Amino acid sequence: METLIPIINRLQEVFLTVGADIVQLPQIVVVGSQSSGKSSVLESLVGRDVLPRGSGVVTRRPLVLQLINVAPQQERKQMENGIKADEWGTFLHCKNQVFTDFMDIRKEIEAETERSSGDNKGITAEPIYLKIFSPKVLNLTLVDLPGITKVPVGDQPEDIEAQVQEMIVSFISNPNSLILAVSPANSDLATCDALKLARDVDPDGRRTLLVVSKLDLMDAGTDALEVLLGRVIPVRLGIIGVVNRSQHDINTQKSLEDSSRDEQAFLQRHYPSLASRCGSRYLAKTLSRLLMHHIRDCLPDLKTRVTVLSAQYQARLSSYGQPVEDHSATLLQIVTKFASDYCNTIEGTARHIQTSELCGGARICYIFHETFGRTLQSIDPLGGLTELDILTAIRNATGPRPALFVPEVSFELLVKRQMKRLEEPSLRCVELVHEELQRIVQHCSSYSTQELLRFPKLHDSIVEVVTGLLRKRLPITNEMVHNLIAIELAYINTKHPDFTDAAQVSASVNSQQVGIPPFPQAEAVDAGKRWKTEKEERASAGSSFGSPSKSGQAINLLDTAAPASRKLSSREQRDCEVIQRLIKCYFLIVRKSIQDSVPKTVMHFLVNFVKERLQSELVGQLYKQPLLQDLLIESQDTAQQRTEVAHMLQALQKANNIISEIRETHLW
Repeated sequence: METLIPIINRLQEVFLTVGADIVQLPQIVVVGSQSSGKSSVLESLVGRDVLPRGSGVVTRRPLVLQLINVAPQQERKQMENGIKADEWGTFLHCKNQVFTDFMDIRKEIEAETERSSGDNKGITAEPIYLKIFSPKVLNLTLVDLPGITKVPVGDQPEDIEAQVQEMIVSFISNPNSLILAVSPANSDLATCDALKLARDVDPDGRRTLLVVSKLDLMDAGTDALEVLLGRVIPVRLGIIGVVNRSQHDINTQKSLEDSSRDEQAFLQRHYPSLASRCGSRYLAKTLSRLLMHHIRDCLPDLKTRVTVLSAQYQARLSSYGQPVEDHSATLLQIVTKFASDYCNTIEGTARHIQTSELCGGARICYIFHETFGRTLQSIDPLGGLTELDILTAIRNATGPRPALFVPEVSFELLVKRQMKRLEEPSLRCVELVHEELQRIVQHCSSYSTQELLRFPKLHDSIVEVVTGLLRKRLPITNEMVHNLIAIELAYINTKHPDFTDAAQVSASVNSQQVGIPPFPQAEAVDAGKRWKTEKEERASAGSSFGSPSKSGQAINLLDTAAPASRKLSSREQRDCEVIQRLIKCYFLIVRKSIQDSVPKTVMHFLVNFVKERLQSELVGQLYKQPLLQDLLIESQDTAQQRTEVAHMLQALQKANNIISEIRETHLW
């Protein structure tokens, strides 16, 4: 089981090489207020003076500290190329450089901190990675974080407290991390900020261990026994008390071995019942044991996570494709696939079918039968025609002679006027289908042909060719639709099988004239009424325009508007109704024909033509030797993403191999 921590360290190295944090690895995060003794606790675990120390803000960057147990130097001398030192350290940012002097390690930490955070108390979230190899340490991975502070000093921003807390939470919110909360014994545990942050992300306390530091600095007559026994605030993983080196001890360079002996003596003297469960040595063993058990619990989920990520990155790498070698074959393949996907989208057989909205052939069908069909159905056959318009047309068609029958010319004149109203929705139907064919290009680019995203110039050229082909066919289709309406207007077929005979319509209207006297008497009555009406109109016209003798101007009765509310005679009503019925009947016949023929025209002249000619058009305009190199230039983003994904996939595969080395027996 002791091999688990080195395995996690190897995994951490693998993922650090690609600069990614997609897998959260188990580690111990040290959290505490400023000057609570965090760095002293870490140094006691290392057994050497390795961290910058002092008053105020010292730790200003996260420090990821990996402690690795190695064999003593005598045993390692038998191995070739072994490092000739008992203990040494390495930094990730100093590749291939080994530090055997721990003073140099401390100076390098200070220099690296100032390089990133400045030299006036500023902080940053960028970690420093340090490995310590020693036969005196236990395998551990710890993270030392800046202390929780309240008031900004030096170059620190006004929101320093929020920044530090956000940094700490980003580390301890990792469910695979253990939280080592450090609180000084001479402060009230109920006001411990570290414990509060730990409770926020770990309410059950399954990942939190409390360290009570500075036991020797408590006021006389007080002790931390109640706190260490967990009677003040219980902590599930336990509470361990330690005695730190004072600043005087550091200044006089008191060794950690002497400090450890003094610590044990202090614990035996003041806390004899707890001496075996307190102190830096016990803390190191406890942390190592907890970390190993925690890694064992996290390992199944970690393995699953790495496997899933490997599959996802493999799929992403496949989607980016391989670097182009044969330009001609690649261009032909992409163009052919695009043309095939375009036609399949129209036919409804594409692999990528949208579920959020209609697309391709389904939308064209909707345009034909729903949008266009409903628009035609909503057109009133008699819309815009008043009875006065019909009477005027009848009179104009008869000329100077009064008509005995309804003139056919008036019917043709009025029905053509109504039929012309079908042209605008028909042309709008063509426009909607043209827009949908244009949208299919974007659909195929986004969903069906991933290769197009690799080559922006080729994508733009394909869009340009398809747009040009559609633009070329649009006026031809519009002309044909216009001709369909012109054909209907050219000849009014009153002998159409579905058209009602005019004589039957007239007879039907006459039969509905119930209670009307015979024709001569009705005409006499109508004539008398008409004579009286015209007489009244003349009188009113004369009163409104004045007499000729008074004004000296002639009266022009022809310019007088006919009263709109004039009551029609029975014959006028009959003539109007006959014309209305005939117009409605013939309009419905033409509308039915247009509703059927316009979609067929659009399909033949626009949709099917584009489907059949698309591939040959693309090949003819793009498959040219001078254009091949230019069209198949990859975008910088795609090339960079392919490289990043390839490196990440390689790291995941290494991680998978490392995890696979663990046997079931290693977990117990």
